[in-house]
Amino acid sequence: MSGISEGISWLTDSAHWHGDDGFPHRIAQHLGYTSLTVVIASAIAIPLGLWIGHTGRLRGLAIALTGALRALPTLGLLTLVVIWRGIGLTPPIVALVVLAIPPLLAGAYAGLESVDRATIDAARAIGMNEWQVLGKVEVPLALPLIIGGLRAAVLQVVATATVAAYIGLGGLGRYLIDGLAVRDYPQMVAGSIVIVVLALVLDGIFAVVQRALSIQR
Repeated sequence: MSGISEGISWLTDSAHWHGDDGFPHRIAQHLGYTSLTVVIASAIAIPLGLWIGHTGRLRGLAIALTGALRALPTLGLLTLVVIWRGIGLTPPIVALVVLAIPPLLAGAYAGLESVDRATIDAARAIGMNEWQVLGKVEVPLALPLIIGGLRAAVLQVVATATVAAYIGLGGLGRYLIDGLAVRDYPQMVAGSIVIVVLALVLDGIFAVVQRALSIQR
């Protein structure tokens, strides 16, 4: 318990809430990495998942792909991309995008598969084309599961974006890497607490949105 209390003391020290090394700046960096990752992964995974869910094609391949990507170690992938591209923002974003794609892809195609086939047939029967069926029927009804996939992706990325500090970038991982380098365990505990709190806050926001969409559905 003494380690936790020391970490809380480090966290509540006003000196650690200012400047480039302060918590507000590091949180902003961390959220920036997370946002960029999720936007890129969503642009890749959600359209693909919607196509798979709407057409029913390549579902087996999608399941295999999500399983394979989930099995990849993020730190190992980061190291490979660093060797390929060098130090910079690209390696951690690539590694995190690979991490975020499986839940986004699964949420999209599972969401569309959850829509009642009778509802889709009724939409087609009244003259809707395939784009209208997708945009006006399937996607609105599938939104809770799509948001669920987004929620899972964001939480995984927030928890794992600390790897950016491994190659000298910013974010909340700096407190873990820098603290470990000098055995400053209170700093590491403080950084861990902020990461956990940030993840819980984001999860709570997505939970509220997902519940609201489920009620509307």
